[in-house]
Amino acid sequence: MPSNAAGTRPCPRDRLLQAADELFYAEGVHSVGIDRVIERADVARASLYSNFGSKDELVRAYLERRMAASTARLTTAIEAHTDPRERLLSVFDAQDTLFTGPDFRGCAFNRATAEARPGSAADEVSQAYRRWISDLFEKLAAAAGAPDPVLLGRQIHVLYDGGMLAASQDHDTTIAAASRAAAAALLDAALAGASAA
Repeated sequence: MPSNAAGTRPCPRDRLLQAADELFYAEGVHSVGIDRVIERADVARASLYSNFGSKDELVRAYLERRMAASTARLTTAIEAHTDPRERLLSVFDAQDTLFTGPDFRGCAFNRATAEARPGSAADEVSQAYRRWISDLFEKLAAAAGAPDPVLLGRQIHVLYDGGMLAASQDHDTTIAAASRAAAAALLDAALAGASAA
């Protein structure tokens, strides 16, 4: 188990989260039993329950950690630009980097909710992430001058989701460029329609 910067072993909570992240993302939250997470983390069973209370709450913490990483990655890509058009399109550049990474296995939220019960931790965190993404695209579309930012935001969201699916299911790591081009065409058409009106 790697040590942290101070040369000491990470605490049991951090080791459990790291093990959950590795196993849940690679194999799925439903197929990985709690015993495997405990074994990978090299902690006592009591550590799981004292830190998280249940597997469902460990899944929540895992997905919240993934959400924080995803929102930070997208925010960083967007904030690297001042031009509203480039800010909107930069989400696809962030996807391109993600898709070509060696550990990419698709959307952690889609994978976690594939068999999730309504109201479970996987369902709740995934819905929160979807709302964040939807709001982000609507705000970016509005800032880019779209006359109907809700519609354009939804269209961009569909392209974003479609790219994620193609990259994971079709193993097409180049799809983000096509999604970006389609998003640019949608934005241009929306702006052209607004100026012609």
